[in-house]
Amino acid sequence: MSHADLDLDTSAGRPIRLEPTAPGFWAVTIGVVLAALAPLFGFLFGVMTGRSADTGLFSPLYWGLFTGVVIGGAGVLLAVFGGVRMWKHAQAERAVEEVAP
Repeated sequence: MSHADLDLDTSAGRPIRLEPTAPGFWAVTIGVVLAALAPLFGFLFGVMTGRSADTGLFSPLYWGLFTGVVIGGAGVLLAVFGGVRMWKHAQAERAVEEVAP
């Protein structure tokens, strides 16, 4: 291969316009993933620890699932917070579009 074969094509093509994601998008995305996966991983962790000879008040399975549900609940709150931010951003953009001719 010669050097000419490796050059990039610089001919005019379709223009690329990058637009940033709306505020709150990543909070919604991470919150939904966290809410969906945390209880599953909590259950998995509880099953992997197994039953000990002295289970005490609750078994490790209970504690793992409880912790997963609590973390999943935090994920739901994060997703709701991100959704509110996205909604407020969309409302502000609509207000600007209505005012500007």
